[in-house]
Amino acid sequence: MLDMAKLFTSRGLKTTIIATPAFAASVKRARESGHDIGLTIVQFPPKGSSLPDNLVSFDQMTTPALLPMFVEALSLLQEPVEKLLQELNPNCLLSDMFLPWTVDSAAKFGIPRLVFGGTNCFSQCLAEQMHIHKPYKNISSDSEPFVVPDLPDKLTFTRTQVPSFLLEEGTKNEFSKLREEMRESEKRSYGVLFNSCYELESAYANHYKKVLGRRAWHIGPLFLCNNAGAEEKAQRGKESDIKEHECLAWLDSKSPNSVVYVCFGSMASFSPAQLRETAIGLRHPAKISSGS
Repeated sequence: MLDMAKLFTSRGLKTTIIATPAFAASVKRARESGHDIGLTIVQFPPKGSSLPDNLVSFDQMTTPALLPMFVEALSLLQEPVEKLLQELNPNCLLSDMFLPWTVDSAAKFGIPRLVFGGTNCFSQCLAEQMHIHKPYKNISSDSEPFVVPDLPDKLTFTRTQVPSFLLEEGTKNEFSKLREEMRESEKRSYGVLFNSCYELESAYANHYKKVLGRRAWHIGPLFLCNNAGAEEKAQRGKESDIKEHECLAWLDSKSPNSVVYVCFGSMASFSPAQLRETAIGLRHPAKISSGS
């Protein structure tokens, strides 16, 4: 989202980020680097929330039991955000997909709401056709392959590869309920901005627009517009577990084209056994190195 704000300001658009205290430092660093980005801060967790005060971001959740509290805390941001919208009087509201209530907030002020899709058109099209057709229900076992219909390509999966939020649709699973709210909110929004490029997934970009009938704009990869200095780049994300020189020394010790970089994002949480299995899978059959 911060890189997107940098992109907008570079095109002459006045951009204000509504941030929590935990994210505010990143915005302030960008401002100090010369980016004319406005900043307003809302308290998180908000008043009335049952979320522990030290839990300030989704990736800090250590147990699924915290998810309902986190979703509730996000919904409690609606009132303070709407007060800010009244003060700022913007032409458009751009919000993360995990804030489905913002489509109602935008409607109150007669402005369009755009969704930031942090992934790509391919995954959105796949999830939507999975939701519509539910092909994983018409098979006899978890290992039986099935094809997802109405996509540009023939894609085969097994039920073990289907995300739990799809398998548990219609249940009391909190994440499944949130995903359904996100789907409905996306359909009611003006459109979606993807951190991807059209040339990479043109078939699915066209499918998203022409078959699913939704507006979308590819504005990525957003990191290309980031001209941050070395210090700002070094402070992005969480603090590294290893020193930079140790990482570079390890890379220098490997043969050319022998290292594969794999990133699951800050939201993923894997057990040591799962990470070991992933490393084994990456090493076979090619002779490559891996590290974590």
